[in-house]
Amino acid sequence: MYRDFFGLTKKPFSLTPNPEFLYFSPKHRVAYSMLEYGLMEQSGITVITGDIGAGKTTLLRYLTDNNQDKNLCMGIVNNMFEGYGHLMQWVLMAFNIDFGEENKVALLQKFQRFVIDNYSNGKTTVVVVDEAQNLSDSSLEELRLLNNINSNSDDLLKIILIGQPELLDRLRKPGLIQLAQRVSVEYHLEALDVSETVDYIRHRMNVVGGDPSVFEDSALYAIHYLSRGVPRLINTLADYALVYAYSAESQEIDVDTVIAIAKGRKIGGLNHASLEDGGLNKVHDFVELTTGVSISEQVS
Repeated sequence: MYRDFFGLTKKPFSLTPNPEFLYFSPKHRVAYSMLEYGLMEQSGITVITGDIGAGKTTLLRYLTDNNQDKNLCMGIVNNMFEGYGHLMQWVLMAFNIDFGEENKVALLQKFQRFVIDNYSNGKTTVVVVDEAQNLSDSSLEELRLLNNINSNSDDLLKIILIGQPELLDRLRKPGLIQLAQRVSVEYHLEALDVSETVDYIRHRMNVVGGDPSVFEDSALYAIHYLSRGVPRLINTLADYALVYAYSAESQEIDVDTVIAIAKGRKIGGLNHASLEDGGLNKVHDFVELTTGVSISEQVS
């Protein structure tokens, strides 16, 4: 819709996780290094957490894309729903292994043979569970039992858990202490700060051949304030801003455009408190404090 108007090769702010657009903020770089360390160097379980929309799944897809040529056999369990099968069925399905109507013990034995066969062929099996905070306590305990496939110095199986902050709360429960003790790598991915948000938006515009200066500095800072630095919310605001600018036949996006967009978004987690009870002035105050220039001066 607006791509030709702004000279873009594709949409820069899609909500679908895409490793092509990955912006390595210092936080994301550390998170990725932890993932790689857990994958290549460390035994035990790796846990990466972050708020909704922080970029965890994008990091995961980048990890899988960049490790396909290594001696790894990776299976990803996405959004497991306990009402539709138990953990071992989902794990086997992630590796395209037929599980039929067999019971849990038989499925565990089948998976163990699969892991051992991979190891005999020089491959390490990796089970990745995305949105792991949704697993029941019994499923998390099953993961601990899977980890027992490793023996002595042989590193046959790696387990990576990706989830929201609630996953950490779950792992602190007394009943899961044995699983928590198996966690060898842990990192919490925080939201972007102001400068990272600015770089993030400019990075994604550059990836699609666009002009980052379409977003005025005031708009960039307003997006950070209203999104709290959460990448998915940044994408929502930036995408809508491009639509608004296109409809107005404008090549520039300013702070008031961003505020107008946020006012029209009643759901989705934006910082709506900023737009209530004098919140409009709060956004302007934040932008002025960050830029050192008043909004009135910017407009003039």
